[in-house]
Amino acid sequence: MSYCKIDSDQLSEEQIENLKNLISKLPSDNDLNHDADVLKALADPTRLKIVNLLTNGELCVCEIITALDKPQPTVSHHLNILKKAGFLNWRKEGVWIHYSLSNLKITDNINELLEIRN
Repeated sequence: MSYCKIDSDQLSEEQIENLKNLISKLPSDNDLNHDADVLKALADPTRLKIVNLLTNGELCVCEIITALDKPQPTVSHHLNILKKAGFLNWRKEGVWIHYSLSNLKITDNINELLEIRN
C-alpha cells in the first residue's frame, strides 16, 4: 500500500536535493535517541506525579514515598530515571536524599507541550 501519489524515482533532482538538505539539518541519530530517552522519562504517570510534587520545593525521598504510597524500590527507580534525564537535583543529608527540580520551568514546559493537543 502506497500513501504517496508519486514514487521516489519520480522526484526531480531538485526535490531530492531539497530533501537531502533538510535531512542534513536534522539532529544526529545520537542526539535524537538522547532526546527520545529524555521524553520517555516523563512518559510515566508516577514520574509526572514526582515532578508535580517537586514543583512545591525540595522533598526528602521518604516524603515522596509517603505521598505516592509506593514501595521504596519503585520510587527510587523512578527517581533515578528522572535524575538520569536531567530533571532532578539531589543532595544527601545524613542517610536521607533530598530531591528538587533542576529547572522550575519543567512543569510549565510539560503543560505547554500538553496544550498542543487541544
